[in-house]
Amino acid sequence: MSDAVVPESADTPLQLYSFFNSSTSYRVRIALALKGLDHDYLGVDIRAGAQRDPGYIARINPSGAVPALVLGEGAAQVTLGQSLAILDYLDARFPEPRLIPADPLRRARVLELSDAIACDIHPVNNMRILRYLQDRLGVTPAQKDAWYQYWVAEGFGAVEQLLRRSGDGPYCFGAAPTLADCCLIPQVANAERMGCDLTPYPTIMKIHHHAMAQPAFQAAAPERQPDYVA
Repeated sequence: MSDAVVPESADTPLQLYSFFNSSTSYRVRIALALKGLDHDYLGVDIRAGAQRDPGYIARINPSGAVPALVLGEGAAQVTLGQSLAILDYLDARFPEPRLIPADPLRRARVLELSDAIACDIHPVNNMRILRYLQDRLGVTPAQKDAWYQYWVAEGFGAVEQLLRRSGDGPYCFGAAPTLADCCLIPQVANAERMGCDLTPYPTIMKIHHHAMAQPAFQAAAPERQPDYVA
């Protein structure tokens, strides 16, 4: 399907293919909530391998992953995968509130921190990597957890220093949430779920506590999604 122009309107039909515990999906859910964009939620059970269904790969996301966002209908429909690409597109098409600042240095700071999470922490700790470690390489559950916790500590150590150097709260970069917060909050949620010690990162946790007191972040949380399973 060739790309077409989707009308710039908050009434544009939106569908989000998501999994409640997917941190990349969680990033997009936060952005949609912050921007007040209504959408249909379509759960994809990645624990059961639904993201590898040939129909899903062919029609929705060639990467065989979540999230995926479908905008518009018919000939005007646009389908996007990869959370950072989705967030960048949403920010360009629905710019209020802005998540990626226009100021060059502030933009770079936001992207620097977002990439530290999305490129350094998440890729080595997502479910398919953990399953490969356990199912193909035969690591024990304790070794798998140690792997996860090691990379969180490596990544969060850098993020904590970035925030102390350039952050100016109560969010990562000022009084309003940015792309950095969309990336940070889900990564904290995953780290907590995996039993990581987060006491060495007081700046990160202060931002997390502030964000999770806000309605948009609460609405995007895993336990608030229709496919949530305790």
